[in-house]
Amino acid sequence: MPLTTITDETRLALATLADRTIGITSPSIRLGVTGLARAGKTVFISALVHNLVHGGRLPLFRAYSGGRVLGARLEPQPDDAVPRFDYESHVAALVDERIWPDSTRQISELRLTIQYESASLFSRTLGRGRMHVDIVDYPGEWLLDLPLLSKDFATWSREALDFARTPERRATAAAWLAALEAVDPKAPEDETQARNLARTFTEYLRATRAESGSLSTLPPGRFLMPGDLDGSPALTFSPLDLADDDIPAGSVAAMMARRYESYKTAVIRPFFRDHFARLDRQIVLIDALEALSAGSTAVAGLETALAEILAAFRLGRANWLSALVSRRIDRILFAATKADHLHHGDHDRLEAILSRIVGRAIDRARFAGATVDVIALASVRATREGTVTDRGQRLPTIIGTPLPGETVNGRVFDGSTEIAMFPGDLPDDPESVFEDGEHLSMPLQYVRFRPPRLERTAEGLTLSLPHIRLDRALEFLIGDRLG
Repeated sequence: MPLTTITDETRLALATLADRTIGITSPSIRLGVTGLARAGKTVFISALVHNLVHGGRLPLFRAYSGGRVLGARLEPQPDDAVPRFDYESHVAALVDERIWPDSTRQISELRLTIQYESASLFSRTLGRGRMHVDIVDYPGEWLLDLPLLSKDFATWSREALDFARTPERRATAAAWLAALEAVDPKAPEDETQARNLARTFTEYLRATRAESGSLSTLPPGRFLMPGDLDGSPALTFSPLDLADDDIPAGSVAAMMARRYESYKTAVIRPFFRDHFARLDRQIVLIDALEALSAGSTAVAGLETALAEILAAFRLGRANWLSALVSRRIDRILFAATKADHLHHGDHDRLEAILSRIVGRAIDRARFAGATVDVIALASVRATREGTVTDRGQRLPTIIGTPLPGETVNGRVFDGSTEIAMFPGDLPDDPESVFEDGEHLSMPLQYVRFRPPRLERTAEGLTLSLPHIRLDRALEFLIGDRLG
């Protein structure tokens, strides 16, 4: 099933041609920032902009460290109908209050304009260059909806029920599964029954996301953040236990299938057409540590979700002519976030594990012609490193201030006390994270830390937000455009 119609493609071509024409003198690049829930999308964007605008330490971002980036500033975004990313409030939360900003709940956009000198002597003689980076942020739950575009109602129902009936999910899904047993899919449609099923299904989705260590890998995403669609028929449906693919007209199954298709038409397709299909570069942020802490089932679920998501990406390279009317994502960066929760000696292991988890997605992207990289990063570094001696053995530690209410070894912290802790080690063999067995449980202490207190210069100036490998991410995502 195609992800776009001929009309969609025509609109996309016209919009792209208009963007390219306007961008002849000041080219733009549309950077998508996405990831599953709690992966750190808001923090990544805030830290990226803060470091570029306030003179951060970015040695691996070559145009910047080489002195060719002359400045960066925020400008009005090109899409007037899209909410602006609230950069100022998010940075105030990080810097002034030392709290993590609220998670992404809607699509938003921000334009960062970079002034630079070209690496080419000939180009430098023509004057300074300017490039717009249009950053598009959207909830991870919306990302999970994209695979639905290629699935009909019966296929989605079978997959949802198979997942709910696994040993790990049966208890969480019990109320919804019990409600399903009382429904005859071929009986006449009933609005009260539909609302009850939608409610119990939504409660199941919410409980799955709230489970300790669980990753939200279940669509539809808008069920958990409905916005102005709350209570509408497009959000009042549920998978059904279908004995076969026969769906009689006027039945409960026909009503659910119709609303499922309306959801795709009214919610998913406009998002894909108006935002997702217009991206040039993409970073996918992944809280791999949470999946590892949850065990092999969560890791396998994450692998499946990411492989399905990549199937909806418009990947590949376009030549100069086709690029005038078509956008393709030609670079994708998979980033394991919260690397500051581990000692740096484990960062290579974290990257190797993430490479294994996204292996199928990487193969698909490279086959389509996209360039792919994997990185372990911390958009804002909340810890520093040290060592402690325990019974004569020196252990590498991370040092930071746990958030209020965090518990370590039975001690509850108040948000003002700093601790040094051994975070544990990751396995050397990436394949082992997919295997069952107690010997594979991750000896990780997963503690949420407060954002750091920013250093000040002798003149009283506040320095930029500290990070781990944010500069490497910038070099991969936009460095080639500043040549």
